Amino acid sequence: MTKTKAIMIGAGLSNMAAAVYLIQEGHWNGDAITFYSLDDHGSNDGAPTDDVTDEYWNKNHPIENTKGYVARGGRMLNYRTYVDLMDLLSRVPSATEPGMTAAEDTLDFDAKHRTFDKARLLKGGQGIINGGHLKLNNKDRVLLSRLVLMPDSQEEKLDNITIAQYFKNSPHIFQTNFWYMWETTFAFRTRSSVQELRRYMHQMIYEFTQIEHLVGVNRTRYNQYESIMLPLINYLKDQGVKIVLNRRVNDWTFKETTMQDEITVTALTMENTETGETQEVPVADDTAVFFTNGSITDSATMGDYNTPAPENMDYGAAAGLWKKATERFYNLGNPDKFFEDRDASEWVSFTLTTKDHLLLNEITRITTQVPGNALNSFISTTPITPLNQEDVNMSIVVHHQPHFTTQKPNESVIWGYFLYPRRTGEFVNKQYIKMTGKEMLQELIGQLAKVDPGPTNIQDKAKEIFDSVINNIPVYMPYASALFNNRAKADRPEVIPTHSTNLAFTGEFVEQPYQMVFTEQSATRSGEIAAFHFAGVPMDKLVKNPRFDKDPVVLAKATKKMFE
Repeated sequence: MTKTKAIMIGAGLSNMAAAVYLIQEGHWNGDAITFYSLDDHGSNDGAPTDDVTDEYWNKNHPIENTKGYVARGGRMLNYRTYVDLMDLLSRVPSATEPGMTAAEDTLDFDAKHRTFDKARLLKGGQGIINGGHLKLNNKDRVLLSRLVLMPDSQEEKLDNITIAQYFKNSPHIFQTNFWYMWETTFAFRTRSSVQELRRYMHQMIYEFTQIEHLVGVNRTRYNQYESIMLPLINYLKDQGVKIVLNRRVNDWTFKETTMQDEITVTALTMENTETGETQEVPVADDTAVFFTNGSITDSATMGDYNTPAPENMDYGAAAGLWKKATERFYNLGNPDKFFEDRDASEWVSFTLTTKDHLLLNEITRITTQVPGNALNSFISTTPITPLNQEDVNMSIVVHHQPHFTTQKPNESVIWGYFLYPRRTGEFVNKQYIKMTGKEMLQELIGQLAKVDPGPTNIQDKAKEIFDSVINNIPVYMPYASALFNNRAKADRPEVIPTHSTNLAFTGEFVEQPYQMVFTEQSATRSGEIAAFHFAGVPMDKLVKNPRFDKDPVVLAKATKKMFE
């Protein structure tokens, strides 16, 4: 059912993409599109710390030190798979590079700064590990091969099965280099959905041959807010699109129908989070509603160098609104599968800003690689999992510098994360979730010291490193991995649910054929599908997606790699 106007609930990548496609493919005027959102960062964020302290999730948890920079998360790109994202970025100008589109900007930067990770895995007593040897046994290979070869038509056989349950007859896989790298590259856990792992095995199967060096990984010139989100925001504003921030949509009004299955939104109830005032926004017959029904950064909170990030128990703004829709209609999924089990989804990240390059240079010496978006993961030397196995303690990403356009030449920014925030540090006797930024840095120096090849040790420069710190911002994210939570296919709504006349679901918590979540690809694609639907653009004009799982050459290379 075609429309001529749109209301966007949420200003993340998926809805931004939808707006661009409505304008360029649907030939809409920009002033026909209005966004209502708490903020405009979404999951592709990055900012000076003092720019975000007054945003919705942070203003109730003030911090003393607002210096330096913060990025709640980090996401890798892959041009071979992220074809919809690259199409989107080719349609808008770069925010930082005159004369380039955002796609050309990223391609240009990536061509000059290729990723080649020399120290993907590190371990005390061994230093840099040869991750090229995946250490799979025959049981592991058989079970992985079954996932790769399983056709789409049989995917529902994996409903409500965790990765641990799928590999119950071969728990050996969880102490292989393959698992350590796959776990930390994509943020899977043993409790995550094996259905989602299957999709990754299909879409990213070519990573088998290069995962130890991440040569297939591409990055933006700066943080993803400035290199992805800001170009979209600038373009949409230039087109007359209205972006209204500090708005939390709390409830729906739906049309009453005889059969009670027609989904037609007639009004939205929202709160102005600055004034506390509530307003009702009517939804006219000519208007479509694009709803991003879950956010992995909802309820995230920040700490600082001397303060741990507090735990916010809010269910989440987007998920709470999704849940209200499911109370009315039966075919819109099950948000509790993703937002009721924090133990399965939470993690803690940190963004460290220093006033010189001392720590950066020490990491370069220890890992033998220059800064440039490398991902380094530190494996424990003792068992730390429920299965009494070793696992990764923490990971860091050492970006090419500068990572922010306002970063001074002498400043360094390093990002890291703890996938299991309830585990206890090895050098700070606290759970990661309870650590201050200073204690997280202490834990990092300890991990680096364990793998330092010498002849001197980074611990010898610890005082100088601590003195160099401008800030270290811990961020607690209760839903960071929620999109991987164990689920069935029916637990996520389709982009256009059956019997919906004006409501579309977008983002990482929608069901799309073939798409894997936690990617800018799936987010962009959902917005593109929704836009085409309501603008009356034929679906055969969607960006064509490759299927590497059906490429015999790719499969042959992956099979060979499994046996190395």
